Amino acid sequence: MADSHKGRLSVAIVELEGGSEVAFRAIAAEISLVMTKKNYGRLEITGDERSPNTFHMIRHWTNATAAEAFHTDPDIHPLTGRLYQIARVTHVVNGARRTDSMRLTLDDRRRVVEPDRRSGFERRSQDVGRPEGDRRQNNRRAGARRGRRPRARAADEDLVSAARRARENADARFSNFKVGAALETADGSVITGCNIENATYGLTICAERVAMFKAISEGHRAFARIAIVADTPTLTPPCGACRQILWEFGGDLEVILANLQAEQATHRLKTLLPLPFDARLL
Repeated sequence: MADSHKGRLSVAIVELEGGSEVAFRAIAAEISLVMTKKNYGRLEITGDERSPNTFHMIRHWTNATAAEAFHTDPDIHPLTGRLYQIARVTHVVNGARRTDSMRLTLDDRRRVVEPDRRSGFERRSQDVGRPEGDRRQNNRRAGARRGRRPRARAADEDLVSAARRARENADARFSNFKVGAALETADGSVITGCNIENATYGLTICAERVAMFKAISEGHRAFARIAIVADTPTLTPPCGACRQILWEFGGDLEVILANLQAEQATHRLKTLLPLPFDARLL
């Protein structure tokens, strides 16, 4: 990408579910209208000749300030939410964001060395632990069964790596069970979280909720996927409380479960939380 474009252009790969092109183009038209009306820039959609269900969504920003305003615009949040219901969106160029250590894209995270950790008494999986660390024993396991390793996309690997690093920051002094989470937002930023335990136990908070609450507090309102990492041979899914929070603020997220080795599995949140309670029932 030419340097002259670096501060004002973002590109995302949109992989549609079958039969959803009409819905996608309708959403894109609405996004384009908002961008033009509010002078954020302009939207360009191009198809991938190799795959009829894959498109490139190119946003030409007026400037970095306009891009930031777009990502926090309440008119945009429901549109990006609808987009993630029908498509897998991978941000490959995000040149309009200001340099900010709290909001790094996946490519930026790749170059940053940051520790991370995890906690949570709702999770009772056995923590294998590192050779120099403590190990939990006699706890029942929770999580998906180990199966054949799926081939992961590079973007997924980056997200899992961010979660692994976040896990090292966990304050798990009571359970010695560390968990890390990395949440990808609609604009391609990655927000991490780790579990933080408390002597009263009830105030313990899981890595997934830390990541989500951090993202919400920074103005994000639309999300694509979350990676969750624990040092267990059996992949550890989010607890019930985390599933509820993730659903309420993120909808049908893609949930990537991984450990410190190569085991990895991907689920949709709606399969982990069937018949959820949310605002539609109020």
